[in-house]
Amino acid sequence: MTRENLADASDTLESAADATGNGDAAERLESLADQLDTLATRDRDPDHGRLARIENALNDLEDDASDVADEIRSAHESVVAFRETVEGV
Repeated sequence: MTRENLADASDTLESAADATGNGDAAERLESLADQLDTLATRDRDPDHGRLARIENALNDLEDDASDVADEIRSAHESVVAFRETVEGV
């Protein structure tokens, strides 16, 4: 089962990691892209806490990698769109 919004966010962050001139931010973007790719293909939905941590990391990265801030915001919007479909909190 694929969660399209999470897969889109993963792809967007992968592209942002390749495009940024900030090496540390690129590593963090790659890590988040990998996490989202894993979450997109697992058998069960991630919980709100995991998604919130990813959102916080994306907020931090918007400042750290301002050269790809638009891509990071786009990925963040995809995570938020998916999170709205998760039951709970």
